[in-house]
Amino acid sequence: MPARGGTTAGARRDWRLLVREMGMFGVVGAVCFVIDVGVFQLLYAAAGTAAVAAKAVSALVSMTVAYFGHRLWSFSHRAHTGLRREYGIFFVVNGVTLAVGVVAVAVAHDVLGQDSALVLQAVNVGAIATGTVIRFLAYRRWVFVADDAPAAVAYREQQAVRRSAAPVRQEV
Repeated sequence: MPARGGTTAGARRDWRLLVREMGMFGVVGAVCFVIDVGVFQLLYAAAGTAAVAAKAVSALVSMTVAYFGHRLWSFSHRAHTGLRREYGIFFVVNGVTLAVGVVAVAVAHDVLGQDSALVLQAVNVGAIATGTVIRFLAYRRWVFVADDAPAAVAYREQQAVRRSAAPVRQEV
């Protein structure tokens, strides 16, 4: 990561910001994990919802909470580029990382013939860890972008045009 202004102080500032983002990302992730598990348990065990439907709802709820947790806390200092754009990319990134996990478990089970719960859980945990790294990097790069990123610049320009085109209200 290049230092701002090429200084050692700038590199330390960048490093501290990265560590802060990673910590907050972890907290939001932990909270959303509890939400995912809790909503699944509530829907599946208490309400009698089908397992796949319960998992789909719990994942969507926890993912939405994660988006707002990251937007309003973990990456609040980063540029805003609009809910539709950010949540859309956020949703795709989460879908891709979910697919990576499913494919990893499917390969271990169906292709490699692994039936051991321990082996499959190890693959699952590895996929979760890989997905977490991918999500963190993708969120910083494509979802919650830096102020000078093209998406941020375009969004600010679009907002300026909208403000200038808005009708002026006159008090009587």
